[in-house]
Amino acid sequence: MPEQSTHTPVALGDEIWELPPLILHPFSNEYGPNQLLEGSKAALMLAGLIPGEGEEQDELRRKLLLSRYAEIRMLYFIGKDLTRWVGQCMDVVSRTEVLSRAGVREQSFAMLLISNTPQSVLQKLHQWGVANPQSVFSRALGIAAMFREVPQIEHLSDRFLLHYHTFADHLFACTQNLTKFAEITPANFRFELYASAEYARLLERQWEQ
Repeated sequence: MPEQSTHTPVALGDEIWELPPLILHPFSNEYGPNQLLEGSKAALMLAGLIPGEGEEQDELRRKLLLSRYAEIRMLYFIGKDLTRWVGQCMDVVSRTEVLSRAGVREQSFAMLLISNTPQSVLQKLHQWGVANPQSVFSRALGIAAMFREVPQIEHLSDRFLLHYHTFADHLFACTQNLTKFAEITPANFRFELYASAEYARLLERQWEQ
């Protein structure tokens, strides 16, 4: 079994680095919110937690699998945005010798986003209705680490669809354990979160000024 890497907090004094904004894009999805609601309802029926409505077990299972696939698609596209942001942050590191020497790696920014999330970013996510952003982001990065393109449902096993949360959690843990890295905090690194349309309007206002 490979040895797990470790992370260590790094002391960077009072200096503050402004990171690129994290921009989340909308994505097209034929599986709308109703699909997710139907899947949640089907899961409860299959577990016997709510009464059935005369639907066969196979039909309930089909609805559950489609719902899980819709969630995976959502996480895949979020993961693409997060991976792009981490790459932009590493561009900052490549131009900053003190950060490179301190051991700031891709995993450092993933941990900043998920475990040391700036309060302003958390507040905005909660305003958007994201109840548990840490789980969403870690699983999104896990899914994005596995697939080059959005996977098709026929290429995924039922077991993976039903338990993708566990697979994604372990995939994220694996990526964090690929190398040793420095733990960084909002005390030294700042960034803003935008929806893509919101960021476009911000740029438009700046150009007008």
